[in-house]
Amino acid sequence: MSTVQAQAIMSLDGYVAKPDNSIGRLFDWLQNGDVAIPTPAGDFTVHLTPQSAEHWQRWVSSLGALVCGRTLFDVTDGWQGRHTLDVPIVVVTHQVPTDWVEAHPDAPFYFVTEGVEAAITRAKELAGDRVVTVTGGTIARQCLELGLLDEVAVDLVPVVMGAGNRPFFGELTSEDVLLGNPTVCIQGDRVVHLVFPVQRTRD
Repeated sequence: MSTVQAQAIMSLDGYVAKPDNSIGRLFDWLQNGDVAIPTPAGDFTVHLTPQSAEHWQRWVSSLGALVCGRTLFDVTDGWQGRHTLDVPIVVVTHQVPTDWVEAHPDAPFYFVTEGVEAAITRAKELAGDRVVTVTGGTIARQCLELGLLDEVAVDLVPVVMGAGNRPFFGELTSEDVLLGNPTVCIQGDRVVHLVFPVQRTRD
């Protein structure tokens, strides 16, 4: 059975992007080491420290599908039909972008208009026993509130943005959600890799 994990590269004050949607220093750690690793899609190469490289390779090799929202899909233009992580992509949307689909007939993208729960179900079908990763704050928040997440993974970058357009989760409409003690805590260079299990019951 798939593990569903929300993942983000996040500033110390909780943002995944600046007000103009730029990322500032958040991704610097992807190019500050000596271990060269091509991305699964081969579109670029990361250069990581040994600690981050081991974590990155283990995480990437575990992935079976990715769930994102329509905003991220539009900003990236659907990664030109092939995501950097080279896994099937499930997009939560109100309307299928038919022109894009026609222009990318072989792209492993699946557009779900029935909501987040249906998107996670579809992603699990695609992933099999591999990890479903959820990216994008709005979708991650909905999954968290609906009890769909098993884990929260954060690449925590020691930078304070002060303001941002996109916090990782944003404002919850439900009560606080309790996370457990980290099952992964790896110190890299200018980043700490953390994975928290989501508690199914609240104190």
